[in-house]
Amino acid sequence: MLNHGQVVRLIFGLKLRELRQERGLSPAELARACDLSVSYLNEIEKGKKYPKADKILSLSKCLGVRYDQLTSTVLPRRLEPIADLLQSQALQEFPLELYGLDPMQLFELIANAPAKMNAFISTLFEIARNYELRQEHFFVAALRSYREMHDNYFEDLEQDAQAFVATNHLTATPPFDLAQLETLLTQHYGYTIDRTTLAGNPVVVAGRLRSVFRPATKTLLMIPTLSRGQQAFVLGRELGFNYLKLKERHYASPNPLEPRSFEEVLNNFRASYFASVLLMEEDSLVRDLRQLFAAPTWQPAAWLALLTRYDVSPEMLMQRIATLLPKHFGLSSLFFLRFDQDQAGAPYRLTKELHLSRLHNPHGNEQHEHLCRRWVSLQLLAEGRALPPTGTTLRLAAAQRSQYLGTDDEYLCFSLARLGTATEPAMSVTIGLHCDDNLRQQVAFLPDPALPLITVNETCERCPIADCTVRAAPPTQVQQAARRATFEAAVAELVQG
Repeated sequence: MLNHGQVVRLIFGLKLRELRQERGLSPAELARACDLSVSYLNEIEKGKKYPKADKILSLSKCLGVRYDQLTSTVLPRRLEPIADLLQSQALQEFPLELYGLDPMQLFELIANAPAKMNAFISTLFEIARNYELRQEHFFVAALRSYREMHDNYFEDLEQDAQAFVATNHLTATPPFDLAQLETLLTQHYGYTIDRTTLAGNPVVVAGRLRSVFRPATKTLLMIPTLSRGQQAFVLGRELGFNYLKLKERHYASPNPLEPRSFEEVLNNFRASYFASVLLMEEDSLVRDLRQLFAAPTWQPAAWLALLTRYDVSPEMLMQRIATLLPKHFGLSSLFFLRFDQDQAGAPYRLTKELHLSRLHNPHGNEQHEHLCRRWVSLQLLAEGRALPPTGTTLRLAAAQRSQYLGTDDEYLCFSLARLGTATEPAMSVTIGLHCDDNLRQQVAFLPDPALPLITVNETCERCPIADCTVRAAPPTQVQQAARRATFEAAVAELVQG
């Protein structure tokens, strides 16, 4: 992470370089006038060194500016975006080291070409404003990139969870025993579990909270309607925060507030990953997946049976599967998506996504367009909404081969969905696997005729498929592109005479 001293040094160096160039002085001329070595002046301008007060006074006299003007963190107007970036909370809290970056590398880029970097940063800020990109989105996007860098598999967390199970002599046979987790939290870590306080609380209902942790009293509040698997995940995550010694965190789940730092977002991910390893032991789930992939036909009931075997939610299961496919099956060209629908007829929202190897479609966009209804994710939600009400939560599974319009890309997409009544929120989670030779060797049911091959696109507005029976909006972007092409052709004809 960038510290205040590094930022101050770089801003001082940028300002010094700007003033020197405005005066038409070379580094050697300014260094000679101030009794400095050229190499030392170069290190100052690159933000590597900060001169002592007497040297700053000498520089200010040579450049004809006041001492306080030189030492202030205000940059000239044309370099203001660089100052905004360097002093932004997001960048100062961003763990560059996780991405293999040394802060000095960033400084070097900015110092060597400040005008070009300023233009680039200004462009990024303009895009961020146009797309209403908040700090929260930046942190979430950074975490997603971090996971993609590691193929979504973290050996250290897998080993930590296994060591935790062994040290505490826990039974990892699925489904994981909820009582083991609660006993550890209360007896070893001094927690109090409260399943009554949140019941009927209007704030909890409005925010769809599942749990709240009170650090002052080490009390974990959980809503009483959580399923056994959901309770186990909440308890497992609390154990993760404690066992991994993760201090900075948010205290409500799901977190309804904007994160205060990237470390908070990262710690929540690490604790959640730890919990998923506890509930779905690696070797056990890999064996189950190999058996499912070896089946000659797509068997949705067998996939739904995994939810019962591990006593987890569809999202918990699919998130865990997405961590294991690259490591154990070599299926690294995959995407993970979660779609939510607040009630029947409401818009579908893409609320979580992860893309390994490249940015696959579909992916989130800020265009407020209608997502393609041909995706298995949305088809499954629509089919579930159309079923007669049963009074209980439905869990559905479906799969399809998706051929992306105008490309050679084909993906095996399998989806799990959870639905209640027509007025309750519904969600689906999907994993898409690129149909390559490796997938054909790993998944025996890929040629199953029961798996439909469906041509899909990104949004209705950008889709030219004329006979689509599930279109939710006219192809306005296609029509606009056609009008533009016609206009350009007419202009070209006029130019040619």
